[in-house]
Amino acid sequence: MTVSRRNLLRGSIGVGASLALANNAAAQRFVDANDFGLSPSDGDQTNSLQAAVDAAITLQQPLLIGSGEFATNVVSIGGPLTVRGSGQTVLRLDVADTILAVQDCSHVVLEGLVLAGNPLSRGGRALLEFVSASNFTVRDCRFVSSSGMGVWLQDAEGRIEDCDFSDIADTAVFSTDSRGLDLSGNVITRCGNGGIRIWRSESGADRSRIFGNRISTIDWKDGGNGQNGNGINVFRADGVSITDNHIVDCTFSAIRLNATNDTRVIGNHCEKSGEVAIYSEFGFSGSIISDNVIDGAAAGISMTNFDHNGRLSVCKGNIVRNIASASLTNPDVVPYGIAAEADAAIVGNIVEAVPGTGIVVGWGTYLRDVLVSDNVVRHCDIGISVSVVDGAGPSRISDNLLSGIRLHAIVGTHWRDITVTDLIGDAGSHPKIAIDGNSVH
Repeated sequence: MTVSRRNLLRGSIGVGASLALANNAAAQRFVDANDFGLSPSDGDQTNSLQAAVDAAITLQQPLLIGSGEFATNVVSIGGPLTVRGSGQTVLRLDVADTILAVQDCSHVVLEGLVLAGNPLSRGGRALLEFVSASNFTVRDCRFVSSSGMGVWLQDAEGRIEDCDFSDIADTAVFSTDSRGLDLSGNVITRCGNGGIRIWRSESGADRSRIFGNRISTIDWKDGGNGQNGNGINVFRADGVSITDNHIVDCTFSAIRLNATNDTRVIGNHCEKSGEVAIYSEFGFSGSIISDNVIDGAAAGISMTNFDHNGRLSVCKGNIVRNIASASLTNPDVVPYGIAAEADAAIVGNIVEAVPGTGIVVGWGTYLRDVLVSDNVVRHCDIGISVSVVDGAGPSRISDNLLSGIRLHAIVGTHWRDITVTDLIGDAGSHPKIAIDGNSVH
C-alpha cells in the first residue's frame, strides 16, 4: 500500500486503511518509514519520506528509519517530531539545496542519521536547516561531503551534540541571530571556510555555549583577511561562552571574536593556527580569555583595535608558546605572544619561545589603562614592548619575570620602531608608564 501525505491527512486512502495505520502506530508506539514505501533502491524517496514525517507528526509518534541509503530532496518538518535512524541510515541529497528543513516549530529531535551531500552538486545551502525553531536536539548524527554547509540555523534555539562533520565545503555549523545554542561534543574536520560560526545581523544577546568540541583542518577557500579560516568565529553575538574545545590546524584563528560583548574564552587547547590563535577584535567589549593553551601560531592572543573601540579584556593564566617567525596566511602579522591596547589586564600568563615580542602593550596612540603583571616571559627576542608615543595612555608593568630574553627586556616603541631599548632604566622619562618589581635574568 502506498500512503501519501495527502491521502493520510484527507483520508482518501479509505477509512479502514487510515485506522489501520493509526492503530498500528499506536500499538507499536512509533511510525515505521517502511510502511510508507521508503526504499533504498527505488530512486528519489522524497515523497515517501515526507509522508512518513507528516504521519509521525500527526500521530505524535517517533519516526524510525532503518539502515540503507535513501536519495532525497528537501523534506520539511513543521511540527514536534523525533526521527531515529540506526546510525547507518543515510539520507543523501539528490538535486535540491538541502535534505531536511525544520521551520516554525519546536521539540524536534534528530538522532542516528547520516546526512550526505551529492558529490556532483556544486551548489546547495546546507544538509540540515533550522529556521525559527526552538527546543530542538540533534545528536549522534553525521554530516558528510556537503557542497555548502553542514547545518545552517536562523533564529534558532536548541542543541547539537556528539555529531561528526567532515568534508564540508563551507562551514560545519553556521548560526545567525540565535536565541541560544548549545554545541557540545562534536567532531569537525576538513571544512572549507569555518568550523563553527555564531553571527548576528545586528549586535545583540546570543548566549550560545560552545564546549567540548574537537575541530581540525579548517581552510579559507573563499579568502579574505579573517572572516574565513577560523575554528570558531563569533561576530556581533553577545554573551557567548567558548570553553574546553580542542582546535588544531586552522588557516587563520582557532578562535576569533569580532564586535562581541561579554564573551568568555576559557580552557581551550589551540594548536597550529596560521594567524593569531585567539583574536578579540574590532569593537569588542568585555572579553575574558583565560586558562587556554596555545602551542604553535603566527601570534598568540590579541585584544586590539582600540581605533574601532575594541576594549575591556582580561587575559589570565594562559600558556602561549612556539610562535612562528611569520604567517603564511597573512604576511602583515608579526610574531608576538600577547597583545592588548585598552582597558586590559594581562596577568599570570606564561609566554615562551617567540621570535619577536612576548607581550605587546599598545599600538602608537592606541593605548589606555593596560596592566601587565605577574607574567613569565621566556626565550623571546624582546620581553615586553610599551607604546611611548605622545597621546598614548597609562600602563603599568609590574612583577613580571623575564628570562632568556635575546635582545631587550622592556622597550618603548613609536608604532613599529623601538625608540627606548631600556624602559626600566628610562621609566622616569615616561610618567604614564609605571614600571616596578620586574625580574630580568
